[in-house]
Amino acid sequence: MGKKRGGARRRDTGKPRKDDESRDDVITKIDMKNAPLEAYYKAQNIVPEEEWNTFFDALKQPLPTTFRMAGSRQVAHELNHIIKTSYVPNMADTVFEGEPVAAPVQIPWYPEGLAWQFNVPKKVLRKSPEFKKFHSFLVFETEVGNISRQEGVSMIPPLLLDVEPHHYVLDLCAAPGSKTAQLLEAIHREDTATTTSVPSGLLIANDSDQKRTHLLIHQSARLPSPTFMVTNLDASIYPIMKLQAPGRNKHTNQLLFDRILCDVPCSGDGTLRKNLGIWKRWGPGDGNGLHSLQLRILERAMKLLKKDGRIVYSTCSMNPIENEAVVAAALQSNPEFELIDVSHRLPELKRRPGLSTWRVTPDKTVGTLYDTEAEFTAAGPSAAGSNAKLAASHWPPANAAELGLERCLRIYPHLQDSGAFFVAVLERKSKAKASVTAQDRKRGAESPVPQPEAKKPKTDATPEQTDVTVDVDVEPELAEGADTPHPTEGSAEEPKERGPDTTFKENPYTFLAADDPNVLTCIEQLHLTPSFPSSNVLVRNPAGDGVRALYLTNDIVKTLIQHNDYSRIRLTSAGIKTFIRQDAGKDAAGKDAGSRFRILGESLPVALPFTEEGRIMEAEVGVLRRCLEGYYPLCSGFEEPFKSAIEARDQGCHIVRFSLASSADPTLSRHLILPLWKSNVSITLMIDKKAKSALSLRLFGEDITTAGKETAKEQQAKAASKAAAASSSNVTPMEDVEDTMGVDVEGEKEEEKVVVAEV
Repeated sequence: MGKKRGGARRRDTGKPRKDDESRDDVITKIDMKNAPLEAYYKAQNIVPEEEWNTFFDALKQPLPTTFRMAGSRQVAHELNHIIKTSYVPNMADTVFEGEPVAAPVQIPWYPEGLAWQFNVPKKVLRKSPEFKKFHSFLVFETEVGNISRQEGVSMIPPLLLDVEPHHYVLDLCAAPGSKTAQLLEAIHREDTATTTSVPSGLLIANDSDQKRTHLLIHQSARLPSPTFMVTNLDASIYPIMKLQAPGRNKHTNQLLFDRILCDVPCSGDGTLRKNLGIWKRWGPGDGNGLHSLQLRILERAMKLLKKDGRIVYSTCSMNPIENEAVVAAALQSNPEFELIDVSHRLPELKRRPGLSTWRVTPDKTVGTLYDTEAEFTAAGPSAAGSNAKLAASHWPPANAAELGLERCLRIYPHLQDSGAFFVAVLERKSKAKASVTAQDRKRGAESPVPQPEAKKPKTDATPEQTDVTVDVDVEPELAEGADTPHPTEGSAEEPKERGPDTTFKENPYTFLAADDPNVLTCIEQLHLTPSFPSSNVLVRNPAGDGVRALYLTNDIVKTLIQHNDYSRIRLTSAGIKTFIRQDAGKDAAGKDAGSRFRILGESLPVALPFTEEGRIMEAEVGVLRRCLEGYYPLCSGFEEPFKSAIEARDQGCHIVRFSLASSADPTLSRHLILPLWKSNVSITLMIDKKAKSALSLRLFGEDITTAGKETAKEQQAKAASKAAAASSSNVTPMEDVEDTMGVDVEGEKEEEKVVVAEV
């Protein structure tokens, strides 16, 4: 008998049920109709009339799978080369069931050609040998963080943010973290494949959902960074953080950011091609209801930005109420900001300008739309849905044409076979521009002709709030221990700083002294150089006792932790876990060897610059192959000279540089640096099973690991079982309906990941 998901048994009638059908069949049976959605966007004139059918038909097509090369630029370019020279040629002439199948193509607008897209049914990925091999390559490289499965249009906001290694960056609504990973890569863009630098910049990733913040921590493990922090706060009331004033130990400044990304919560109708349920549930009330939250988030970001700083506001919605209306209202209440023309950026990206006019409806059937708030108010009780909470900011302001809303970017699916997306780039004007604005305001106040000043609409949905920062030209200074302004939703004034959050249950962060015995032991055992930043080592407990894991941060992260209560800012993660204390087992005489520190595989690029060069062992690719084939190969089983070299080493953690000159893949001409652990008689690579499999596929063209062989046997047994079942029933296996198209692979459980260090 067959089973439905969840374990409920059903009678096998021999006929396929809905759950048993392939995804392609399911898609064709979904009623991709929504009359209010079609009427609403036709009324907004988001595309010319002659394009409407092409645009709307594109919304009903499956979304292509897109991915980009992640991690260091060196590894990214080498993987890109492998795809172009090894995989794409093999897939170029693929024919499946009599039909040609298109090979992956590079996304033309993505810098350096490091992003790809392809659109094939899952049955092709499973049954075509060429595509099956490529799919396995994608899965393993995604697992170890070298590839990011990410929707193409969602890659745009980080690119337009223009992050540099010295910038202070805030990602306000960050989970699940694909854009966060892009921002981290930008901060570390000067890194080599083996060496992770310690930039002077900062990236804070925030999300209001505590569970989703752990996805952000998982993303940071893909690219280890001492500059990274994760907070769990409401983005619309993000608190001020204190930062020590340079050279003034008793004073603190407010932390202001150079770059802020506001990829805000939205109705998501730009994702109709992959989130098919939106066809059934979409209504104009979604965008109307989210507008005030989106506006509060953007305005909060404006308060936290430095002069000449940049904000990127984005949504995966086509609704102008969530897009241009939010941007226009924020510009009205913050006249020191302006929209930036980015039409010259990403020149191959096909886009449309932002809207300057749009219509609003409270009617879920979209029977009536209103051009102005006055028209809606005049309709009175007779207006459909007149009890809806609509603010003046829902409608275009009178000076909409002067705000430069056409500088916003609108991406539609029919332009380049993508999802729909909206992006706006805003900058706080320079001191000179801000001064002119202030003079204009003063002259306007003295003029006999009234000069209205733009204000934030004051409504029930978006209450007026007091600016929490000082003038745009002056960064605030706060006395040590003084009350720091902290905005609260719905308040007319900024209340004083809140105390610690007693509901926050994460462990605190404690920095150890540079001469702490644990730090000194770690430096001694791992042979770290005097340049190692020992004063930036922290642990996750209040007193610094019982040390098992040591974390490493840069100077700015250390300053923020020391000057802000971790529970008030709901600090979930900071820095990178770098060293772990591990039981060393028994020595050669059978006595307890105690415990020793080891370097985490994903943190090796961080620790490597501080490792004494003479302590790095040399080995050939044959040694690596033996380490991949078995979990614990004996030291005595290796050939010389590695056999004598490893037997002469003490128990504990060691770093090995493997020469890949004899590798079967000519594209891998560099060295490979990995950590291993030596016990009394054997060694093991300190990378997880998935990383070993990915490395094996890249080096040897097959998964030679023990786990890989076991998986292959399981798959063969599973295939045989499926074949037997298919011969007696026409029921399609459940795995055939799993959706692999256009899905961001970011929701895996948190675990120790490995960034393979390569030279």
